[in-house]
Amino acid sequence: MTTKPSADLASFDNPRPGRDYTIRIDIPEFTCLCPLTGQPDFAKLTLEYVPNKLCVELKSLKLYMWTFRERGAFHEAITHEILDHLVATTAPNFMRLKADFNVRGGIYTTVIAEHRNPEWQAPAPVTLP
Repeated sequence: MTTKPSADLASFDNPRPGRDYTIRIDIPEFTCLCPLTGQPDFAKLTLEYVPNKLCVELKSLKLYMWTFRERGAFHEAITHEILDHLVATTAPNFMRLKADFNVRGGIYTTVIAEHRNPEWQAPAPVTLP
């Protein structure tokens, strides 16, 4: 194959830097390995963020996620690691990563990690009639 996993996350300029809006990305086929047994773990990741100046480029995100397929990692650690890399790449106003792992030993695990830019004020919610 000519395409290979890559830990290099890329970004591009936010086309509307003065407007708060949400980007939601579903990653339904995330895989890594159990660090204790080496068996595969499967998860659906949901990334939601309010960009500041940069947005994550999707092809680089796909190749980045591929790097975890042969790595052993605990669910909690890998969720925070991915969030930290995405925040370092894009410096968003807000970012949330939800990792819904499939059953392992009769137990489902969901890990949710968030980042907030301390200088950003979230807009007030709008309630429509």
